[in-house]
Amino acid sequence: MSALFNFHSFLTVVLLVICTCTYIKMHFPAILEQRTGFRGFFWKAARIGERLSPWVAVGCFTIGVSIIFF
Repeated sequence: MSALFNFHSFLTVVLLVICTCTYIKMHFPAILEQRTGFRGFFWKAARIGERLSPWVAVGCFTIGVSIIFF
């Protein structure tokens, strides 16, 4: 099933995008300098990862546990 039609898969993809963009911004900040256009979406995802870090970490942990055990 596609991630668009399954909420659990959609949430997993969103959390992975946020975590990946935050990681890239921390290690290669020049890639995500542009705040508009296509790369602006990834800049915003990285910003969410920076600002809501504890909540993103809890979400990733919860999704990880649910994938392993359910």
